[in-house]
Amino acid sequence: MLLMKLETKEKFSFLQLAHYLARIDNNFGDKEVEILKEYCTEMGIDYIDSFDMDSFCLEEILNHFKSKKSQKIVLLELMILIHIDNNFHVNEQELIKKITDKFEISLDDAGDFSQWGKSVAMLYQVANIFINEEKNEN
Repeated sequence: MLLMKLETKEKFSFLQLAHYLARIDNNFGDKEVEILKEYCTEMGIDYIDSFDMDSFCLEEILNHFKSKKSQKIVLLELMILIHIDNNFHVNEQELIKKITDKFEISLDDAGDFSQWGKSVAMLYQVANIFINEEKNEN
């Protein structure tokens, strides 16, 4: 719901950043893929599963998010991806620190964003259980 507020170029930059984040802990799994696909659906863009870690330039990508609103949207949405596997890996923490420094977002705000992302990730997982649960009807 927040990603639709990004400009077109920002959406593609966000997808690249999300792919990078999903792989930075060396544990790229089904949950991350599912969230990346959800992001694409929300943004109205096709899912691209190919990603080259070696050619990714964090500084260049972060420069695409000019407004404070876009920067906050990016950080909020990345927090969902971070928490979807219930593990806030040290590499993910370091990346978020770089992003918050670049975007000049306080550690307090980043902590609040992290808690929000953890809540959304948990609710997303619960919703998937509800959707995929077979009910016994008598």
